[in-house]
Amino acid sequence: MTTNAFSDLTRLINGYQISQAIHVAARLGIANHLSHGPLSSDELARLSGSHPRTLYRLLRALASAGVFHEAENRTFSLTPMGECLRSDSPTPLDGWAAYVGRPYAWQAWAHLEHSVRTGENAFRHLNGQSVWEYRSARPDENAIFNRAMTANSRGAIEAIIAACDFSRFRHVADIGGGQGQLLAGILAANKGLRGTLFDQPHVVGKAAAVLNSHGVADRCDIVAGSFFESIPEGADAYVMRAIIHDWDDKDAISILKTCRRAMTDDARLLLVERVVEPPNEGLISKLSDLNMLVMLGALERTYDEYSALCRTAGFETRGTARAGSLYQVIEAVPSKAERV
Repeated sequence: MTTNAFSDLTRLINGYQISQAIHVAARLGIANHLSHGPLSSDELARLSGSHPRTLYRLLRALASAGVFHEAENRTFSLTPMGECLRSDSPTPLDGWAAYVGRPYAWQAWAHLEHSVRTGENAFRHLNGQSVWEYRSARPDENAIFNRAMTANSRGAIEAIIAACDFSRFRHVADIGGGQGQLLAGILAANKGLRGTLFDQPHVVGKAAAVLNSHGVADRCDIVAGSFFESIPEGADAYVMRAIIHDWDDKDAISILKTCRRAMTDDARLLLVERVVEPPNEGLISKLSDLNMLVMLGALERTYDEYSALCRTAGFETRGTARAGSLYQVIEAVPSKAERV
């Protein structure tokens, strides 16, 4: 037992090494190169523009972690985990892997101790600005992040649609909807539905291409703006996926109040979030919570904490439905009190 505990803890301590190795494999497109079958490490080095011997060392390490499989003659193939690194995977993680290893994210996590000691945002402490400001001034980094968010949305679409009956609505607004991947999936699955995509101008700039690729552009309006100021009126369902967890309680309540002002009394609010699970369960949501702390000074929340935020902003939660292994859809209705 002691030996197993030692080995398990060693693997956790060295987890950053696996994370960075997967990041590099994603940046090199290794899974895409293997999508049609096994290839030698030398061939993969040629296709990815890598140093042959060093790439082999990377791939054999990842094969030992179960991401790839190594056969004779240094030949590699995809495992079920490796399939998730394909850009066309139905459950894609290549975008996220390509993002999390970026130096600015990596360096912020090196200051986790500062956040734990002070409760402050480590990224702002290190860089003197928010991560949103940092990325908006760096188009290349913003593109990598947007690709990660689009891939995450694509991977969650089927689960979200299965968890929520969108056919009961006539018009869905996706607030902070990025480049429209989730909304496009919702509209494609519900032919009578109209949509509004709302996000910042530099985010929605490429949304038209995503909506066109799904054949739903004629049923969707694209609106740019800030959800701290105002959001489009007229929808009977307002979706926010992985938005509220980006903000501390004060800002989260401000965003929710903006939504409440735009909504009619019979509209519905649908929060798609990672909900923190009970003690000793849910490692992914709790590590995501630390990521929110380090990068944004924000947090993941329990269902009760989301309910409290909603009450303060003029909503009443009506329950939650699990959407796959990572997310839950929290449904809320405007309270009977006057608009806030």
